[in-house]
Amino acid sequence: MFQMIPSRPAHGRLSALIALWIVTTTLAMCGAAGKASANPYIIVDARTERVLAADEPFKRWYPASLAKLMTAYLVFEDMKAGRLDPEATITFSAAAANEPASKMYFAPGTRVTVDNALKMMLVHSANDAARAVAEHAVGGRQAFIDRMNNTAKRLGMTDTHFVNANGMNSMSDPQPGQHTTARDMAVLAIAIEKTFPEYLDYFDIPGIATDSGKYRNTNLLIGNFDGAIGMKTGFVCASGYNQVSFAKRKGREVVVVAFGAPSVPARAEKAAELLQRGLTATERNGPRLDSYLPPPAPDRPVTDVTSAICSAEAVQNRVILRDDDGNLMFSSPYLKPLSKDFATVDAYRLPNDTEMAASTLDDLKTVPLPYARPVQ
Repeated sequence: MFQMIPSRPAHGRLSALIALWIVTTTLAMCGAAGKASANPYIIVDARTERVLAADEPFKRWYPASLAKLMTAYLVFEDMKAGRLDPEATITFSAAAANEPASKMYFAPGTRVTVDNALKMMLVHSANDAARAVAEHAVGGRQAFIDRMNNTAKRLGMTDTHFVNANGMNSMSDPQPGQHTTARDMAVLAIAIEKTFPEYLDYFDIPGIATDSGKYRNTNLLIGNFDGAIGMKTGFVCASGYNQVSFAKRKGREVVVVAFGAPSVPARAEKAAELLQRGLTATERNGPRLDSYLPPPAPDRPVTDVTSAICSAEAVQNRVILRDDDGNLMFSSPYLKPLSKDFATVDAYRLPNDTEMAASTLDDLKTVPLPYARPVQ
């Protein structure tokens, strides 16, 4: 049922830990599969838009933070049309600041540029930044959400519905009414890549340095899988660990969507395995994505894998293996070792009013004091 992939050479304690991790991860995956049937995935040739492989690609699933891909699509659309300046300022409302993690933990009233909000949202998957973006949009947050759904229909996402800009309610409770499919997320990923090539750099940033800390890209394939260029991860208990991945290599371009992995490393390894399959596939004449449609079943439920992902038993069985230096370890031959060190770009907030006032006072201290002229 599952193929054991040999791990890299190790010795002593690490050998035992690796063996334990492989067994435990496999058992956790078996448990998830048993309780929620197969976990959906799809592999698509991004150039021809032909489906190379798929399993349950029409099964309804909670997108979690994959919803931020549509949020980014709309921001890119506005920037490209000249309606939105990437250096424009947006403000974190109290509601945005109160969004669940992952987030920036900025106080209400904090201001950031649109450019930095995108980095926070797409690299660190910041829920507060995504909500602030939606609230800043013309017409406000609800108009932005309506536009997300209208755009999904226009792109041919036949079974997707959004109710907010970040895909979240809480880590254990996905927003009711929100759903997508692996097929639809592949449609969105390809639409972003083909429509906004000038903005794809937002997806392959290794990490960001911000006022609240230094954050690695949640997509662990960036810098660690040959050819990876994006795109996005997502997690709530009900969805498991989701990932949309994009890679280019030797003239080939592949997008992969995989839902419901049991852990962060398992998610990265599954994405790497599927990308490798797509990039090296010899048979590339599958159905076109736009004609690859689900059978009529409008009332089918959204799959909920909470019991397989976040039950006490599942959490106890989840082993995240790290080496003696604390680095996350993979068993996949397609992933490089993950170092704790990673490159970052700046994504800082703007000074608030108090800080700006203090800065003005500091500037005034450097102005020479006037003095009386001598009597002529």
